[in-house]
Amino acid sequence: MLKSLIVAFSLLAAGPALAQHAHGAQKGPNGGPLEDVAGVHAELVVSGETLTFHVVDEAGKPVDTAGFTGSAMLASGADRKTIQLTAGGQTLAGKAPSTIVKGTAVTLLIKTPAGKSGQAKFTTP
Repeated sequence: MLKSLIVAFSLLAAGPALAQHAHGAQKGPNGGPLEDVAGVHAELVVSGETLTFHVVDEAGKPVDTAGFTGSAMLASGADRKTIQLTAGGQTLAGKAPSTIVKGTAVTLLIKTPAGKSGQAKFTTP
């Protein structure tokens, strides 16, 4: 009986984690980490102070970001910053006040033109 309860609880607890469909260590076409968010996939690419999120669909085809809005929250140690992102072509991009270091936690918040919103978490490579 106890074993059955433990198995049932484990399956219930694991359900939300399995449903999220995260890519984990999967890399995008530009070599950055790739995550699902708001019905699309976002790939993080960092260069100096610039954060760029390449947006693609389920098939890996670029998505036009016209009408998308977004921001990125950066956390490195006790330092926290929020950066507004600008849509352009197939990307959302923004500039931090200083160089973004490896291992920075990045939370992407986006809203699509259809009103779908979501967030994804990354760690800078």
